[in-house]
Amino acid sequence: MALTAELYIKSGVRAVELGTLAFGHTDPETGKVRYPKLETVRLALPRRVYTQTHIDYVVESLIDLYQNREGIGGYRLTYEAPYMRHFTAHLEPIDQPA
Repeated sequence: MALTAELYIKSGVRAVELGTLAFGHTDPETGKVRYPKLETVRLALPRRVYTQTHIDYVVESLIDLYQNREGIGGYRLTYEAPYMRHFTAHLEPIDQPA
C-alpha cells in the first residue's frame, strides 16, 4: 500500500495494491491479520492511449521510488468493511521517516 500511495503522491501515477489490503483480513476472534501469499502492485496502462514518453515517466517514477525507498513509511488501517475492505478502507500514515 505504501508503494502505491507514494507513487501517486510523488508522480500522479495510479496503481492498485493487490496484497494485504485487498486480500488479507482481520480474524474477528483473534484480531490478527491473515496475510495473503503474495504482495503485488498492478499498473494499468492503456497501450493505445499513452505514448512512449508516458511510459518512460512511469519507469522513471518507479526508479526514483526504489532509490529513495528508505524514506517511504507505512500506513495503518483505521477502518475496514466486512467485505472487500480495499474499496472503502481508511488508512493513516505511520512511521514516516524524517
